[in-house]
Amino acid sequence: MTDWTTDHIPGQHGRVAVVTGANSGLGLVTATELARHGAHVVLAVRDTAAGERAAARIGGAVEVRELDLASLRSVRDFAAKLAADHPVLDLLVNNAGVVLLGPRRTSADGFELQLATNALGHFALTGLLLDALTAAEHARVVSLSSITHKNAHLDFDDLMSERNYRAAAAYGRSKLATTVFGVELDRRLRAAGSPVISVLAHPGLTRTNLTPRAWEHRGRAGRVIARLGLLATQPVERGALPQLRAATDPTVGGERFLGPSGLGETRGPVGEARLSAEAADPAVGARLWAAAEELTGVRYL
Repeated sequence: MTDWTTDHIPGQHGRVAVVTGANSGLGLVTATELARHGAHVVLAVRDTAAGERAAARIGGAVEVRELDLASLRSVRDFAAKLAADHPVLDLLVNNAGVVLLGPRRTSADGFELQLATNALGHFALTGLLLDALTAAEHARVVSLSSITHKNAHLDFDDLMSERNYRAAAAYGRSKLATTVFGVELDRRLRAAGSPVISVLAHPGLTRTNLTPRAWEHRGRAGRVIARLGLLATQPVERGALPQLRAATDPTVGGERFLGPSGLGETRGPVGEARLSAEAADPAVGARLWAAAEELTGVRYL
C-alpha cells in the first residue's frame, strides 16, 4: 500500500478552512499543513492566547477566533461572526476534543462535558455553518472519530452518563456519537442533493497532549501511566494524516472513513477504517440526530 503523506496534498489556494482545536496536537498539524499548502485557515480555539502562539508558529494566512464547543452561546457567536466575514467556507475540520479521566463534569449548558465538546458542539457548529459550506463549490466536513467508538454504545435513556459514570466509557460514547453524526450527516447531505460531503477520520494511537492532561490529577502515578502509554503511540504528525487526507484528497468522497491501516488501525499508512455496526446503523443515526437537535436547538437537513 502506498503511504499517503503531506507531499500528496494538492494546492489549497483560495480555500477557507476552519479547524477546531487548532492550537495543539492533531489540530495544529492539520492547520499548519493546510496553511502551508495555501489555504486561509481559521484557528477556532477556546484559548485565544494559545491560538495566537500557534498562528505565529504556523505563519501564512491564518486567523484566530474564540470558540468554546462546550458552550452553545459561544458556538452561535462564533458561527455568526465567521459566516459574516467568510460567507463561503470550503472546509470544516471538527477536530477539537477533550478526554477526562476524573469525576463527571458538565458543560455550560448542563451536558456531560465530553459529549458536549466532542459531539454536540460540533453538531451545532456544522449546522450553523452549513449555508457557508453550501456556497462553496466542493466543500467538505471532516469529523474526528476514534477507535474507541468500536467498543462504545449509545444509551439514549442516559446520553449524559448520569448513571454509573465512568470517564473512559463516556469518552468512547462521545466518539461514537461523533462517528454516528459524521455518517448520518453524509447520508442527509446526499438525500438533500447537497454538494457538501461528510468524511470521517481517526488517528489510531497517537502521541498528543490529551492523555497526559487527563491523567494529571492522579499525581505521580498518573504521570507514569501517561508516559508508558505514550510509548505505544505514533507521532502526532503521522496521526494527523488520515484527517488531512480526508480534508484535501480530491478522490475522497462522502461515506469514507480513513485511519491507520496497520495493527488493528492503531498505526501505519492511511487506509480505510471500519465502522462499528452501531455507527453505521441508520436507525441509530436518525435517533441521535433528533436528540442532538433537541439538545442544541440547532435543526438542519
